[in-house]
Amino acid sequence: MRVIEETPGYWRAVFDYPPFNVVDGDVCQALQDLLVRMETTESLRVVVFESALPDFYLSHFDLTGRLGNVMSAIGPTGLPILMDTFVRLTKAPVVSLARIRGCVRGVSSEFVLACDMRFASRENTKLGHPELGVGLHPGGGGTERLPHLVGRGRALEIVLSANDFDGDTAERYGYVNRSLPDAELDGFVDALARRIGSFDRRALVAAKHLVNLVSLPPFDRLLDAFASFGTALGWPEAQNRIKTVLGRGLQRDAAFEKNWPEVLGTLVETGKKGVGDDSHA
Repeated sequence: MRVIEETPGYWRAVFDYPPFNVVDGDVCQALQDLLVRMETTESLRVVVFESALPDFYLSHFDLTGRLGNVMSAIGPTGLPILMDTFVRLTKAPVVSLARIRGCVRGVSSEFVLACDMRFASRENTKLGHPELGVGLHPGGGGTERLPHLVGRGRALEIVLSANDFDGDTAERYGYVNRSLPDAELDGFVDALARRIGSFDRRALVAAKHLVNLVSLPPFDRLLDAFASFGTALGWPEAQNRIKTVLGRGLQRDAAFEKNWPEVLGTLVETGKKGVGDDSHA
């Protein structure tokens, strides 16, 4: 991750993990390191999170096993390291803005949901939670944060359909703050960040804290979902589906990586053979 200090009060954090910005142990450690700086730099007011890759903001969990200690390590809050990262980001004394271009799925959606605000490219955004399509469920806060933003019915649509949602639909649902023409996205977010960065830190921190008091899910709900996700990773159905999508090109083929939720509804035909059967590959 590259950190660009635009001003003492405004930084840009750029995800740059080609080819797909897959979330693995290295990404989580980079976020942990940045959070320490965010929590201890008195001059800092706002951080914009963006991607160096035009088609992939953050893709999803690394499904090839390079997660390191992400599922087992404990962070400074006493929460598992992934939940620790998202909770500290939401509670940080700094405003976090997600400038979204490209694919944002699964744990990556949960990252932007943990940011204070989300702004998406109208032409180039795919947001979603494809976990159900690979036999899992969200475990990093998606099922806890989405209902507060979009309501129960739309949260269930996002989670249970395992579909992608474009920028305009995401804006209409409340998944993102705004969907903007791609040519206007950078300028809008930059202007907002600089405006916020000009305000007094004490007032920003107090206002964010008061909003957090009435809008954040409790720790125990986050822990329940994370523990259930860890269990789900060992389900045979999940292992079979993950093996199938990896075999079709996930994390290897750029075209498949961009569009893989489209095939999730066809991995298994009801009452037919399992996902590992060649007739469905």
